[in-house]
Amino acid sequence: MAENSEGLGTVPEHERILQEIESTDTACVGPTLRSVYDDQPNAHKKFMEKLDACIRNHDKEIEKMCNFHHQGFVDAITELLKVRTDAEKLKVQVTDTNRRFQDAGKEVIIQTEDIIRCRIQQRNITTVVEKLQLCLPVLEMYSKLKEQMTAKRYYSALKTMEQLENVYFPRVSQYRFCQLMIENLPKLREDIKEISMSDLKDFLESIRKHSDKIGETAMKQILTVQDLVDFSPVYRCLHIYSVLGDEETFENYYRKQRKKQARLVLQPQSNMHETVDGYRRYFTQIVGFFVVEDHILHVTQGLVTRAYTDELWNMALSKIIAVLRAHSSYCTDPDLVLELKNLIVIFADTLQGYGFPVNRLFDLLFEIRDQYNETLLKKWAGVFRDIFEEDNYSPIPIVNEEEYKAVISKFPFQDPDFEKQSFPKKFPMSQSVPHIYIQVKEFIYASLKFSESLHRSSTEIDDMLRKSTNLLLTRTLSSCLLNLIRKPHIGLTELVQIIINTTHLEQACKYLEDFITNITNISQETVHTTRLYGLSTFKDARHAAEGEIYTKLNQKIDEFVQLADYDWTMSEPDGRASGYLMDLINFLRSIFQVFTHLPGKVAQTACMSACQHLSTSLMQMLLDSELKQISMGAVQQFNLDVIQCELFASSEPVPGFQGDTLQLAFIDLRQVSRIRPWAEGGAKPLSHLGCPDQTTFKKLLDLFMVWDWSTYLADYGQPASKYLRVNPNTALTLLEKMKDTSKKNNIFAQFRKNDRDKQKLIETVVKQLRSLVNGMSQHT
Repeated sequence: MAENSEGLGTVPEHERILQEIESTDTACVGPTLRSVYDDQPNAHKKFMEKLDACIRNHDKEIEKMCNFHHQGFVDAITELLKVRTDAEKLKVQVTDTNRRFQDAGKEVIIQTEDIIRCRIQQRNITTVVEKLQLCLPVLEMYSKLKEQMTAKRYYSALKTMEQLENVYFPRVSQYRFCQLMIENLPKLREDIKEISMSDLKDFLESIRKHSDKIGETAMKQILTVQDLVDFSPVYRCLHIYSVLGDEETFENYYRKQRKKQARLVLQPQSNMHETVDGYRRYFTQIVGFFVVEDHILHVTQGLVTRAYTDELWNMALSKIIAVLRAHSSYCTDPDLVLELKNLIVIFADTLQGYGFPVNRLFDLLFEIRDQYNETLLKKWAGVFRDIFEEDNYSPIPIVNEEEYKAVISKFPFQDPDFEKQSFPKKFPMSQSVPHIYIQVKEFIYASLKFSESLHRSSTEIDDMLRKSTNLLLTRTLSSCLLNLIRKPHIGLTELVQIIINTTHLEQACKYLEDFITNITNISQETVHTTRLYGLSTFKDARHAAEGEIYTKLNQKIDEFVQLADYDWTMSEPDGRASGYLMDLINFLRSIFQVFTHLPGKVAQTACMSACQHLSTSLMQMLLDSELKQISMGAVQQFNLDVIQCELFASSEPVPGFQGDTLQLAFIDLRQVSRIRPWAEGGAKPLSHLGCPDQTTFKKLLDLFMVWDWSTYLADYGQPASKYLRVNPNTALTLLEKMKDTSKKNNIFAQFRKNDRDKQKLIETVVKQLRSLVNGMSQHT
C-alpha cells in the first residue's frame, strides 16, 4: 500500500518533468534531469519507465503521422528523383560558373587590394583633415588678426587675441606653430599700444589746431561736435587700453595732455585787443576745447569726469576773466568794446548750453559796461567838441514851415508865442542845441546796445541808461561846455548864446527822460528811478558862462580905460566927455542890447558888474600912486566923464532895475569927483552935455557943487553923512595932489590975499584929514 501510495505520488511529478523536458530548450534539460536523481529512491527507475512509456506513445503518434503522410513522402521522393538530373546539370553549371568567377575574381582581388590601400590613404587623409580642421580656425583667426592689424582695427585685433588665447590655442597647443603664435601676441599688443597712442597724439594735435573752427561752429549752433571731429582715435585708444587693463595710464595721459592744451588755448595773443578777430579767435578756441571735453565726458565712461571738467573750467574761467579784464582796458573804440560784449554773451550762452556755469562772465560784463561807457563818453566828448566848433552861435533862422518842422523834428522846442510869429523868424537857440540833443539820444541808443542780451530786467536797464546818461551830462557835456566857455576866442555874443542854449537844453531833459521811459517801459514815478541831472549840469555851465561874461566884459572895459589919456595938469576942461568913455558907453549899450535874450537877473548882474568895474577902474585911475598932481581943470574934465557914466546908468540900459540901483555903482566916484578945495564962483553952461530938460540940468548942476569940508569933517562916521562913501584916505590923496598942483600953477599966489586964503584953507583941510586918518590907524 505504501509503495502504491508512493508510486501514485511520483507519477504526476514525472509527468511534469517530462512536459518540462519537452517544452524547454535542451540547454536547460540538465537541471530538470537532476531533479529526477534528487528525488526519492527508485525514482530514476520509475522515471525511466515513465520515459519509455512516453517514448512509445510518441512512436505510435509518429507512426500514425507517417502513415498519414506516407503518400506525400512517396510523391516527394518521386519528384526528387526527377530533379536529380537537373541537379547534376546544375552542379556542372555551378562548377563552371564558380571557375569563371574565380578567374574573374583575380582582377577584383587586385582592385580590392588597391581599394584597401586607397581606404588606408583615405583614412590617413581623413585624420589629416581632422587635424587640419582643428588647426584651420586657429590659422584663420591668426590671419584675421593680421588683417585687423593691417586695417588698424586694433580693438578688434585685441578681441581676436583674446579668442585665440582662450578658445583656439588650447586646441592646438601641442603644435610648434601654436607656440610661435603665442610668443608673438605680447609684441603685437605692445605694437597696438604704441600705434593707438600715436593716433591719440595726432588726434590731440588736430583738435588743438582746429579748436577755433570747432568753437566757431558750436557758437553758431549749426552742427554737433561729432559732425566736425572724428573721435574714433580716442575711442579706439580707450578701448585698447581698457582691454589691456591699462586704462588708468591712458586716462592720466589724456588729462595731462589736455590740461597742457588748455593752458595754451587760454594764452592770448599780445595784440588781441586791437581787433575783434583777435577776441573771436580767442573765444572760439576755448569753446572748441570745452565742447570736445563735454563730448568726451558724455560718450566715454571715466575718461573724464564732471569733477575734472569743473576743475578745468574754473581754472580756465579765472584765466579768461583776467585776460579779458587786462586786454579790454586797452580798448578805446566803443564799437570794439560792444563787439567784445557780444562775443562774451555768445561765448557764455554757448558754454552755458553745455552745462558750464558762466555767472562770473556776466559779472565781468558789468565791469566792461563801465569801460564801454567810458569809451562812449570819450567818443561823445569829441562829437560835442566838433558840434561846438562848427556852431556859429547865432539864433537859427527859418523862412518857411518846412524849415520850422525840420528843426522841431530834431529838438522838442515848444513856445506858443513863437509859433504865432510870422516867417521869417529865428529860434532863440543856435544850431548846436538840436545837434547836442540828437547826439544825447544817439548816446542812449549806443548805451542801450550794451544792455541787450545781458538777461537783465527792464528796471535794471532803465537804471543803467539813466546813470550813463547822467555821466554824459554831468561829466562829458559839462566839461565840453566849460572848456568852450573858457576859450579865448569865445566873445560876449557867443557866451550869451551859450547861456540861451543851456537853458533850452535844460528844458529838454524831461523829453530825454520820456525817451528813456519809452525804451524801457519803466515809469518815471517808480521809487528807484534815477533822475537826469540836466538841471545841475546846465545850471553850472550857465554860471560859468555868466562868470565868463562878467570877466570878459570887465576885460573889455579895461581895454577902453587903457585908451584914456587925461591931461591931469589942464587948466580948463574940454567941455565934453572923453572920447574913450563915449566909445565905451556905446559899446556897453550895444552889448546890453544882446543881453535882452538872457534871463533878466543875468543881464542885470552883468550890467551892474560892468558899471561897478568901470567905477572902480576910474577910481583907481584917479588914485594912482604914479599920479602926483591933479589940476582943477582935470577934475572938472573927469567929472564930465562921471556925469556920462551916471547918465548911462540912469538910461536903464538893462530893464528891471529898481529906482537908482544902477546909479549907485558910481556913487563912490561921484562923491570923490565933487571934491573942491574952494568954492567956484560959478559953473560953466551945461548945454553941451545934451541935457533934455531943466530938471536934468539942475541935477547935473548939483553934481558940480563944491564940497562942504566943515560938514564932511563934522559928519564923518555918521550914518546920515552927505559924504558917507568918501574914505578919508581917498579925500586926503586927492586933496594933496590938487594942493601941489595949486602951488605949482600959482607962483604969485602969495602976493594975492584971495589966493593966500585958498591955500591956507587947503592946508587946514589937509591937516584935519591927516589927523582923521591917523586917528583911524591908531583905532585899528
